[in-house]
Amino acid sequence: MKKILPVKEVLALGFFMFALFLGAGNLIFPPHLGQQAGEAMWPSIGGFLVTGVGLPLLAIITISQVEGDLDVLANRVHRIFALIFPVVIYLTIGPFFGIPRTGTVAYEVGVVPFLSSANALTLFLSTLVFFGVTFWLALNPAKLVDRVGKVLTPILFTAIVILAIRGFTSPLGDVGRATGPYIDGAYFTGFIEGFLTMDAMGALVFGIVIISRIQEKGVINVPDVRSYTIKAGIIAGIALSFVYVTLAYIGATSVDVIGHMENGGAVLIAVTARLFGPFGTVLLAIIITGACLTTSVGLVSACGEFLSSRLKNVSYPVIIAVISLFSLTMANLGLTQLISFSLPILIAMYPVTIVLIALSLIHTVLPLSRPVYCGAIIGALLIGIYDGLATAGLKMGEIADIVGYLPLHAEGVGWIVPSIIGGLLGYLYNVLKQ
Repeated sequence: MKKILPVKEVLALGFFMFALFLGAGNLIFPPHLGQQAGEAMWPSIGGFLVTGVGLPLLAIITISQVEGDLDVLANRVHRIFALIFPVVIYLTIGPFFGIPRTGTVAYEVGVVPFLSSANALTLFLSTLVFFGVTFWLALNPAKLVDRVGKVLTPILFTAIVILAIRGFTSPLGDVGRATGPYIDGAYFTGFIEGFLTMDAMGALVFGIVIISRIQEKGVINVPDVRSYTIKAGIIAGIALSFVYVTLAYIGATSVDVIGHMENGGAVLIAVTARLFGPFGTVLLAIIITGACLTTSVGLVSACGEFLSSRLKNVSYPVIIAVISLFSLTMANLGLTQLISFSLPILIAMYPVTIVLIALSLIHTVLPLSRPVYCGAIIGALLIGIYDGLATAGLKMGEIADIVGYLPLHAEGVGWIVPSIIGGLLGYLYNVLKQ
């Protein structure tokens, strides 16, 4: 029997997904883009939405087709790839990078401004509470939609709407001039900036959480699960687009008053202080802490469900307890070093993730052979590894000169052409083999 969810439940699922995606990083990129793009903000944010919202939505569609099981997608490449890729993605975007960062960012923006002095003890106490709440919220995945989608997210979204209304009705100044690459290449520059959210990778991780929550509501039929997942993704995409456009506009109209800032976090702090006075600090603390908390809960839950499916003898509560404690430790002791180690891995894996999503979407209408998957993934991985090593600060010598000739490498997507060539070679190999 087909289970039909009421509209309010679908909206709650959409807001739940929105909250999972909306981390602190997502709030920082758009205002900085707005400052730099100025009068070219609209084409810039248009490009940003294509890759910052459209690509994660495609990833949600892709993962919904395999019921949230990343192993199914990875197995299309190779069984060894399937053993390694999902684990690397979950651990890197989870306890090795994403989760500890949520705790420290929430502390720096949501707690430090209200302290007379910040020190190691205040950081420990703050992150202890933060990850304690994270653990409690993630402990019962079945209640995540009710707790996050129906309670935390409306508070978070309301705070953002207050900021948006004030920013649009009482802008700090006129829209500034375009600077740097935004002068002549606004759309494409915004397009590349959207990749930096890395939400496509997050979508593959969060897919299992969303789909499990839908199934817990009694929706068992696979096409129905896929349909509700996509609907939730569209709602999340609309909400994210609203946030990105709002913050970009606030950044674009802020230069006359606060000047050009080095990053979007500094822009948000200065703008909210100007627009709201002392209340701005409170408002920004609510927004950033809420965004960090919901993302942390989603990542802990996703990693917990994934690892519990791999480690059959270890229970979900034990796994998320270990993840929470590990994240707490790293947030206090070694986050900087951990990020310096994890970020190159993320940079290396992101092209592979995008190519896997693209191939999987093509696969739904035109089944692709394993050699095509392997060739395309190898092409993306080689350049991804190079970019990751470069991010780690390693000198690449002659290799850098060779890679520098690749089309679009200067724009940060030099992996596109090698991936296409690899896929074509895989297709040719498959044809000749037959």
